[in-house]
Amino acid sequence: MTDRIETLVILGAGGDLTARLLLPGLASLLASPRGTEVAVLGVGMDPMTDAAWTERVATAFAASPSTLGAKVAAESRYLQADVTNPDDLARVFAATTGRIALYFALPPAVAVLACAAMRKTPVPKGIVLALEKPFGTDLASARTLNRTLQHLVPEEQVFRVDHFLGKSTVLNLLGLRFANRIFEPLLSAPNVEKVEIVFDEQLALEGRAGYYDKAGALIDMIQSHLLLVLALTAMEPPASVDAEDLRGAMAQVLRATHPKVRSGTSSRRARYTAGTIGDRSLPAYSREAGVDAARQTETLAEVTLSIDNWRWAGVPFILRSGKALGEARQEINVTLREVPHLPIGLHGPTGPSQLRISMKPATLELDLTINGEGDPFQLDRTMLRSELMDGELNAYGEVLAGLLEGDPTLSVRGDIAEECWRIVAPVLASWRKDAVPLETYAAGSDGPRGW
Repeated sequence: MTDRIETLVILGAGGDLTARLLLPGLASLLASPRGTEVAVLGVGMDPMTDAAWTERVATAFAASPSTLGAKVAAESRYLQADVTNPDDLARVFAATTGRIALYFALPPAVAVLACAAMRKTPVPKGIVLALEKPFGTDLASARTLNRTLQHLVPEEQVFRVDHFLGKSTVLNLLGLRFANRIFEPLLSAPNVEKVEIVFDEQLALEGRAGYYDKAGALIDMIQSHLLLVLALTAMEPPASVDAEDLRGAMAQVLRATHPKVRSGTSSRRARYTAGTIGDRSLPAYSREAGVDAARQTETLAEVTLSIDNWRWAGVPFILRSGKALGEARQEINVTLREVPHLPIGLHGPTGPSQLRISMKPATLELDLTINGEGDPFQLDRTMLRSELMDGELNAYGEVLAGLLEGDPTLSVRGDIAEECWRIVAPVLASWRKDAVPLETYAAGSDGPRGW
């Protein structure tokens, strides 16, 4: 694909995703040297004038002001339409010029209906489709959606968006692993005790019950995001960072990944009860507005996975994510094995070293055991620490840059989306059978006792 995108159409223009992430991401792109002019058409079910939409765009652009951004905001337009209706979709397409990128800032179920409607109306040549994760609601629906998309456009014109792949810290994994001879041999089963990928938040439900109560922590974070971080952490070195090489290496390691206990019971789940975080008093999740307590939705999930290949055989990968926790942690933590023999006569603190890659703040830390001060046979612990550099764009800016430039490197390939659902399917099945208890933890705590 060489022709640039001339019109970005945002389906679900009135939603939270558009205002909070998508438009600010576009603003950061337009304010950067990579920014190019693009027409923006917002599409939504609610009535809105062009002037009101333009003001909405300009407000979102205010954090990253630029001459180009101001021009794009002033010329943006709004169209009221039901995107699950083929006739309304035809009106949307007729209102655009040039090559189109269609961004589905919609709930997953509505995005599926919109794709089905597209099969009943002529699709503009060269159109690019950008769909947010979660991609489908289970393995079967992801496969069905992939087949629907295959009838609409070639695979290279589908961008399955995961903004985690646009996070500069996540992308720093590539340089850290493959540009440093010290790390690549180190990251393998003979040297690694376990790998933990954690995304714990202090944020609670924050009014997202309409989506989150049907998804929960496992689908919202582990299936949608952390499995892709695992793939970048554990994959074999690709020949290049071109889209096919990089995504091929990610797919290969995910195909070898499964729950440590095949029944899916190598997992834990919990949800928060009333508690306090800072100066905020939070109700129990089951009492949050819009929550159906009978759904047994978890707000904290942990899954232990195995990777059946030469490099990682026997190493547990522990993926965890939760809401309303006392401490925010966003990190990849590699615990190294202890040395096989410590020379007799050395004494002091020992134990496994850890390599920590923190996503927020963006830092790299490596524990070392060295000779302490004074007695040369007394050991002491020290830490090597380095700041990781931020990218030029924020995560959604990177995603939109790839979309508008026609570079699918940071999009999720269809088979990878299906593999992520396959991996968590046994866990979801075991939870539906209540084979894994739903524990509780107070909001603002570290999680359930014993975790």
